[in-house]
Amino acid sequence: MTLKQTLEAFEALDSARASGRTVVELLAPYPPASVSVEEVRGGKGKTDFVKIVIAGTQGHLRGGTARTLGIVGKLGGLGARPKRIGLVSDGDGAVAAVAIALKFMVSPVGVEEMNAREVFPEMDAVLSIDTTKGNRILNHRGFAISPTVKEGYILRVADDLVRIMETTTGRPAVTFPITMQDITPYGNNIYHINSILQPSIATDAPVVGVAISAETVVPGSATGASHEIDIAAAVKFAVEVAKEFGRATAEFYDAKEFARLNELYGSMHRLRHRAPLA
Repeated sequence: MTLKQTLEAFEALDSARASGRTVVELLAPYPPASVSVEEVRGGKGKTDFVKIVIAGTQGHLRGGTARTLGIVGKLGGLGARPKRIGLVSDGDGAVAAVAIALKFMVSPVGVEEMNAREVFPEMDAVLSIDTTKGNRILNHRGFAISPTVKEGYILRVADDLVRIMETTTGRPAVTFPITMQDITPYGNNIYHINSILQPSIATDAPVVGVAISAETVVPGSATGASHEIDIAAAVKFAVEVAKEFGRATAEFYDAKEFARLNELYGSMHRLRHRAPLA
């Protein structure tokens, strides 16, 4: 059951005073969770980057062999202060990421800075959870998953993740389309559905977007637009993916097929750069 953890995270972050310290205090009763906060200032203000590490029982940090899943709570921001009070729609990804940690026991800075603090070398695969409601492409209430992105290639939707999604929701899997534009860096004056796939430009690990979505277009700055049940469904999915990925019973992509793509067509790393490579 993930609703309890989702409500705890939601309640803590739905505050005009929410900060990285809020997450530290929320997770303080759970010693297995190592929490650190880094404040970063940009031209439009500041933001807190919160890193939560759960070593697991057989993880690399404990000398084990279980693979490490990175879960990135992507967001435009928790609030639109001082104009709006409380959690905004864009904060769903952060709520989900904090709730996942609990279960195991316009941004003021640029995307490059965000990636540097959200994606780490030890991540063997990444789930990027983001509110994806400000568009007319994904018209579904709940959450949806993207095709896998790896090293500039948009691969097919992972069968194992479809299976886990159908198991945890009890409904047919919902996926959403992405384009080559979506896996290029922000700031290149090209359309992006949102920042959900931006972690893919900072890692060679496979990345899958988990989009918390709505049937109507909802601005990212809207308050009262987050739905706890939808976030909890995404949390449950991510927790099950983490368990199966760690014990190697679920894969994000077909390694042989990816190797064949590179053999036939070469590297697509150039898509991860804002400007063309010389």
